[in-house]
Amino acid sequence: MKNDPRLLSANDFDYSLPEQLIAQFPLEERDHSRLLHYENGSIHDNKYSELDGLLPKESWLVFNHTKVVPARILFEKNTGGLIEIFCLSPEPSLGDMSVVLQKNFSVQMQCLVGGASKWKSGTFLERTQEGTTLRASIVRKEPEHFLIEFTWTPKDQSFAGILELFGQMPLPPYLKRKLASEDQERYQTVYAKKEGSVAAPTAGLHFTPTLLDKLQQKNIIVDYLTLHVGAGTFKPVKAAKMEDHAMHAEWIEVELAFLQRWYQRVDLPLVAVGTTSLRTLESIYWIGVKIILENPPTIPTLSQWECYELASKALPLDTVLKALIEWMQKKKEQRLITQTSLLIGPGYPFKTTQGLLTNFHQPRSTLLLLVASFVGEDWKNIYAHAIEKQYRMLSYGDGSLLWKKE
Repeated sequence: MKNDPRLLSANDFDYSLPEQLIAQFPLEERDHSRLLHYENGSIHDNKYSELDGLLPKESWLVFNHTKVVPARILFEKNTGGLIEIFCLSPEPSLGDMSVVLQKNFSVQMQCLVGGASKWKSGTFLERTQEGTTLRASIVRKEPEHFLIEFTWTPKDQSFAGILELFGQMPLPPYLKRKLASEDQERYQTVYAKKEGSVAAPTAGLHFTPTLLDKLQQKNIIVDYLTLHVGAGTFKPVKAAKMEDHAMHAEWIEVELAFLQRWYQRVDLPLVAVGTTSLRTLESIYWIGVKIILENPPTIPTLSQWECYELASKALPLDTVLKALIEWMQKKKEQRLITQTSLLIGPGYPFKTTQGLLTNFHQPRSTLLLLVASFVGEDWKNIYAHAIEKQYRMLSYGDGSLLWKKE
C-alpha cells in the first residue's frame, strides 16, 4: 500500500510533554473540562458542557460502556515486602473477561507482577479478608507477563466478587500517587455497564447525565458498544519501526441490534467517543469484510496488520454492514464477541467515522498514532496549541473534538 504504517518510526510521533500538565486528579465537575475543537485546520477552545452546540443535529455518538474492574491486588509477604499483581486479561482459552468474572473457585489470568523477583518459584501468596481466603500462584512466565492462577475459599464466590473484595482501581502508571477515594467513582464513566476493562475509556469521563440529556434534546443520537481496554493501552512503543511493536488483543462486544441501527443510520455523521470506540467500529468493518470474503463458521478475530492487507478488497460500509447482519442472523448470533489487535496509524483507510472525541495522549504511543492518522500532520499543531494554552493532559485531563482530515 502507498503509506504503510508498519514502516513508520515512533520517533516521528514524539513531543515534549511538560510534567506539570499531566492531570493528577480530575476536575470537580466532569463536563467543566476544556475541549479543543479541530476542524479543517482551525482550532478553537471550548468546554465539554458546550458539546451539544459543536455537533451537527443529525450526528450520532458511539460510546464504549465498558466498566473498569479493580484489577490491582496487593499481597504482603511474611517478610513485610509487597507484591503487586495487575490482572490484564484471562488465559485465552477461558473466553472474554465478562465470562471469567462469573467463574467460581479458580481462574488463570495474564498478569503483570511488581516485585516478581521476591516471589520464590513454587510458593503461593495468600490474603484473607472478611472470611474469604485468596491464593495466587505462578503457572508460568511468558514473554511479556506471568500466567497466574487464583483460587479462593469459600468456592461459591465469583471472580468479580473476589476483585471487589481484594482489588484496587488500576490507575495509569503516570499518575504517580496513591489511590484516592474519589478515584473509585471518577475513574469510571457514568454510563459504565459491562465489566472487563483494566483501564478507563477516558474520553467518556467528561460526560454527565445532564450533558447526555442535552445532546439527546438536540436530536443527537447516543449509542453504545464494548471494548474491554487492556493495559497494553499504556505500553510505550520501544521498537524502531512500528512493524516490531506488538499490540495486545482486546475483547469487543457488539449487539446485532446495534448493527441494525447502524445500517439504518449509515449516512449520518458518526462521532466515536474515544479511541476504543473508534477501534471497535473500524474492527467491525474489517470483520465484516472477512465474513464476505471467507464466510467462516464462527466470528473471526482481527489481527494487528490484517486490515492493511485487506485494504484493496474494501467495500462500501452499507454493503459490509448488510452482509454482517445477514451472516449473524443466519448463524443465530445475537452478539458479535471477538478479539481485535487493530493498530491504526497514518496511512490507515478509515471506513466508519467522521469525528473523534478523545483526550490528549502520551508521546510515542499507539493512541497518538491513531490521532495522527485521523487528522494528518495537523496533530502537531493541535498538541502545540494544547500545551501553549495549558490544557490538562492524559487520563484525567482535558479533551478534543477532532474531525477527520480527508
